[in-house]
Amino acid sequence: MSVAVLLLLGLGLQAAEGRRNRCFFNRTQEHCVCHNLSEQTAGSIIQCLPATVVEFRGGDLEKYTAFPIRDLDSSIIDTLGSLIIQKIIIADVLVPEVLLARVLKFFSYTHVQELAFESCIFQGTGDWTAMDGQSLPILSLGFHNVTSAPLTGHEQAFSSLSRWLETLEELAVTGSGVTSLPCAIGRAFRALRSLNLAQNSLGDGSLSPSFCQGAFPELQELSLRHNNLSSYRGVCEAMELLPALQHLDLSHNQLLAEPPSSCQWPPSLRHFNLSNTGLAEVPTPLPPNLQVLDMSHNHLHAADISLSSVKKLFLNQNLLQAVPSIRNYPLLDTLHLDNNSISELPRDEVKLLGRLQDVAVAANPFSCSCSGAGGLQALAATGHLGQGWPGGYRCHSPAQYQGWPVAQVPVSVLHCDPAAVVAPLCVALALLGVAGA
Repeated sequence: MSVAVLLLLGLGLQAAEGRRNRCFFNRTQEHCVCHNLSEQTAGSIIQCLPATVVEFRGGDLEKYTAFPIRDLDSSIIDTLGSLIIQKIIIADVLVPEVLLARVLKFFSYTHVQELAFESCIFQGTGDWTAMDGQSLPILSLGFHNVTSAPLTGHEQAFSSLSRWLETLEELAVTGSGVTSLPCAIGRAFRALRSLNLAQNSLGDGSLSPSFCQGAFPELQELSLRHNNLSSYRGVCEAMELLPALQHLDLSHNQLLAEPPSSCQWPPSLRHFNLSNTGLAEVPTPLPPNLQVLDMSHNHLHAADISLSSVKKLFLNQNLLQAVPSIRNYPLLDTLHLDNNSISELPRDEVKLLGRLQDVAVAANPFSCSCSGAGGLQALAATGHLGQGWPGGYRCHSPAQYQGWPVAQVPVSVLHCDPAAVVAPLCVALALLGVAGA
């Protein structure tokens, strides 16, 4: 938070005349960026008044730690209420927490709904008692690549912020070395719908305490991608107390193959991302009511998935040698099988694949026999063979077609089944001979 933020919140810093303008307003995007504002150049923030997004980068806040904060008079409150700013981004700055605690309440006079901190360092501790019972319009709060003291021990601060936190809908804490969330903190977020904890250091043992009884009761979307998770069963057990969970992202964790577990995923879970998790087989159990399953970029040799509810299935970048039977997925409309080891589409599966809306099988080692090339060409003719056709579909065998685009392989009846043409022709000639005799 630079001194420009203090000005925005009505703290009355006076700008010197004739100084270089440090705020830049993009009228098309309604985005304003302010760089390294100081007390002398803060007047340029006036350019940001028509913006919906204001970004403050750099600045020295430590010297304002003891800055006196006076109560706002009605004219300043009216001015703050008239601003159209919806989002504020604060980046590349050291933030004394005591200063943040003293000015955060001024957001209650604005219409700012999103507040994000990027590459910031939070220093010291603040007195948050002034926020007791205070409501804020901010519904989305984000921290990316920030450094601060561990959350454990900050329960009092969260208690003072409880009236605001219980209305917050989106929270992102990414790339910040988070190892756990105290249970009491999770219980403060009564209305949170989306929680992004990607690119942190969460381990198997930290999940159950973080998602304890009563924590995040309305949570619908949870991202745990790029953490230190390895136990599929442990994640399943930790999610059992999230009754509203619909989207779960576990991608870019190295999950270990484990014996089948009796744990129960929330029945509400619909979207499950297990891509880039190092899996060599499909883990069990899977959430029973899944509609979207992403298991791309793994080491699967087979995909025996018996979930009749699945509508979208992503199995690209695996080691599959055959197309999974579409009969197991009566509701399926999307199937991606790019970059596997599939050589041919069985004829009976081609008809079923043709009923889907989006099929992708590019970059497989296709055998361009008449049946192999013919199946792909027939599928393309339905208009549902999506990305990669025709350039991404090339023959791997036989030798005479190696490297050919599948679309150019001749699959006419005369070429593929000459007997089917010659035999009727011979019969016709014989009949003509008999008639002539």
